[in-house]
Amino acid sequence: MLLGHMQDRPLLISDIISFAERHHGDAQIISRRVEGDLHQTTYQDCASRARQVANAVEAEGLAVSDRVGTIAWNGYRHLELYFGVAGAGRVLHTINPRLHADQVAWIINHAIDQIICFDLSFLELIGQIRGQCPAVKAWIALCGPESLSDTDRASGLISYEEWIGAQSSAYHWPAFDEHGAASLCYTSGTTGSPKAVLYSHRSTVLHAYAISLPDAMGFSARDSILPLVPMFHVNAWGIPYAASLTGAKLVFPGPRLDGQSVYELIAAEGVTFIAGVPTVLQSLVSHADNNKLELADLRRVIVGGAACPPALLRNLRERRQLDAIHAWGMTEMSPLGTLSMLKRKHEKLSYDEQWALREKQGRAVFGVDMKIVDDEGVEMPWDGITPGHLLVRGHWVITQYFDPTGDRKDAGGADAQGWFATGDVATIDADGFMQITDRSKDVIKSGGEWISSIEIENLAMSHPDVALAACIGVPHPKWDERPVLVVVLKPGATADRDDLLAFYEGKIAKWQIPEDVIMVDSIPIGATGKILKARLRDMMKDYHLEQ
Repeated sequence: MLLGHMQDRPLLISDIISFAERHHGDAQIISRRVEGDLHQTTYQDCASRARQVANAVEAEGLAVSDRVGTIAWNGYRHLELYFGVAGAGRVLHTINPRLHADQVAWIINHAIDQIICFDLSFLELIGQIRGQCPAVKAWIALCGPESLSDTDRASGLISYEEWIGAQSSAYHWPAFDEHGAASLCYTSGTTGSPKAVLYSHRSTVLHAYAISLPDAMGFSARDSILPLVPMFHVNAWGIPYAASLTGAKLVFPGPRLDGQSVYELIAAEGVTFIAGVPTVLQSLVSHADNNKLELADLRRVIVGGAACPPALLRNLRERRQLDAIHAWGMTEMSPLGTLSMLKRKHEKLSYDEQWALREKQGRAVFGVDMKIVDDEGVEMPWDGITPGHLLVRGHWVITQYFDPTGDRKDAGGADAQGWFATGDVATIDADGFMQITDRSKDVIKSGGEWISSIEIENLAMSHPDVALAACIGVPHPKWDERPVLVVVLKPGATADRDDLLAFYEGKIAKWQIPEDVIMVDSIPIGATGKILKARLRDMMKDYHLEQ
């Protein structure tokens, strides 16, 4: 084969921050800090301090590919670690602080983290786990020296500003294989122990390119971007890398994700783009609605991380006139897989026809391929009707889970053809629009037919009295399973079982209507904002349908 005469340079994360420093050095990075104030810096300062991070990591004696863990909110120091650790050839391991302390300690030990950097919000958590993590050489508090007490210092904690302040900002980013590991993220572990997903420099840079495309998140140097999704959750969906790559202004919310705090940042910093899970976005919308506030310069919203209730999507698009985009992905996919962006030919469709497409999870971006198969692995048609188990492969999709300890031989991964089973059940239409109908383990099989628990939940969430809803399958002697709806009502709401069941009439087939409705005070939510169906089933284990 005749080879092209093009330069062959590795795709490295350090190139992103170097480009941002050189071409967008004065672009702002705004952070609401744990200390309570708003901090302002630039990509030029970020790059300089990231080089100090790289020198600090090397001064600790970490070998190439050793792990540095972070337990931190979205902020400028966390961003410096994103670039400094990975740029130096080590692996940044972002840890979800919403997990139980024992699970956090297990993850640190499984990853064999050498350094842990943490926000002071998690000082109590660090106190609980330090004695359980013998491999950790240094515990770095993301603060200045004035924020540590004498007791903290005596216990061996080091302030981040002192840690990097002792280092030079002169550092030459090394060149190495682009397939080298860059960052590490663990799945939430809702079933069994969490699994480790190890991203490469190549996969991360390609993912950043892809999500910046116009039919994806569409970033540019004219944007002011507020990632509400945490930096400890799948690298904030890759947004910090993509924003830096394009030179966009970055606005970090820190620990305050309530509607009022998010609104204040949007208004003060001219935010044009936000991305987050439905629960956080609903809090923002409720605050704006209740106080009759407009969302200033905001133009685009990405909703992902969990199925978006259509009522929320309609509020953002119709009431707020925002370009609200439904997206789907998973930790094992870096995470972006699809976005619900219409094609040119769809502009001729009626509003209702367009809306039916927008409610779907959308079509794949370049770099991701997908298909649906039946229980025997036979590929199903793309007709928008036939459901199947969703499989994916691509440039930033996992091959296998990371196992540094060698004790997870059965952890799983992609098959021999590179297809990874997502655990979702979906349909795909002729234009490639994918719609998740359920998780494989959550789909309700009633009388030989599949019932989508997500569809039932979405309809319930459109009822004006419903704050949160979840649907599970309950054993039935004749139909195998029947759907039961579990509901949290809004304060002061008066809807009862019969009202909610009547609400389904004419909207779905009669055999799909829930068999019963149960009112509860709360529904269990996981560390990433998703409903914990397994825990809900456990809560309902003593419930039996009246036959």
